[in-house]
Amino acid sequence: MLSKEENIFYSRQILLNEIGSEGQSKLSDAKVLVIGAGGLGCPVLQYLVSAGVGKIGIVDEDVVDVTNLHRQILYTVDNIGMSKALVAARELRRLNPFIDIQAFPYKISTKNAFELINNYDIIVDCTDNYTARFIINDACVLSNKIVVSGSIYRFEGQLTVFNYNNGPTLRCLFPKMPLKDSIKSCSESGVIGILPGIIGMLQANEVVKIILNLGQVLSGNILVFNSLKNSFDQFEIHKNEEFNYQELINDKKLIENNYIQSCENTLVNQISLSDFIMDTQNNKYTIIDVRNRGESPLLQFAQIRKIPLSELKDIELKFETNNKILVVCKAGIRSTQALEILKRKAIKNEAYSLLGGVTQDFIVELKKLENDQKLF
Repeated sequence: MLSKEENIFYSRQILLNEIGSEGQSKLSDAKVLVIGAGGLGCPVLQYLVSAGVGKIGIVDEDVVDVTNLHRQILYTVDNIGMSKALVAARELRRLNPFIDIQAFPYKISTKNAFELINNYDIIVDCTDNYTARFIINDACVLSNKIVVSGSIYRFEGQLTVFNYNNGPTLRCLFPKMPLKDSIKSCSESGVIGILPGIIGMLQANEVVKIILNLGQVLSGNILVFNSLKNSFDQFEIHKNEEFNYQELINDKKLIENNYIQSCENTLVNQISLSDFIMDTQNNKYTIIDVRNRGESPLLQFAQIRKIPLSELKDIELKFETNNKILVVCKAGIRSTQALEILKRKAIKNEAYSLLGGVTQDFIVELKKLENDQKLF
């Protein structure tokens, strides 16, 4: 039951017929854990607290650094050197006094993951490294928790919901962790400060929709936002029914070596543009573009097979016996899924997913290879 003061605080939200007092009470009863209080976590936390999510946990081992301030809007220069989790909790309590906020100023790990997520209904992944993302994903799958996942890179952000109503998980995109250092962090590649605010707000929106059972939850699809083009694209995520989570657990505990080793091991099914170019000196390739038809930049090569990912599983495929296969897409996500489909089709050719997806540099290199007759 909401108090008189709470009804006033949330009055503009309660006015919405789809929410009302009943919906606001659901928000008040909800428990959400936000892992990562950086660029994504700051807007997620601000909007969930403002919306009235009753219990919120904040997990972050980091301290505020001056380089954070252009995008992590909960902090000021006065907070430099202080714990992000503790500062965020203090500021958020000032924003909404009706919320129960708990700070955990340490990182998530295989040893504490289950303990951290156990008391929450929805987990919001705002981390910036794949070791943490895989630990969160696996612990949530084994505990039947929903994960709202966001990521940012330079001028582009991505958003999806994992493990919702037995829907796809992170391991449906990446059965194993990506090649170490193949995906750069903001500290290495940079990021425009506004972008995490946009993606973080969208993450908060998904959380509220899930709590209130409103609209269409972004499960089974990944939303990609390009801040330079103001474009939104959605791509389907296919459930990987063959992945066996039992291999990751031992008496319901995550095995730390699974994450250390798989992060450091080279994955033979991913290849960089430079390594692909070098390999074409000795090998012929068949290239499959699994983007939707018409996606730019267009690959204007007659020899390239254009098969959207959604159609790949239903098509009979034959390849030159000695050709290697390069699967490409926009960012390297759908191409990774395509490799799993090729594997299920028992394709014997050596196959790779192009790291980073289709870029102008990739097109330029293809033209050179075509002219030199070293590719097709």
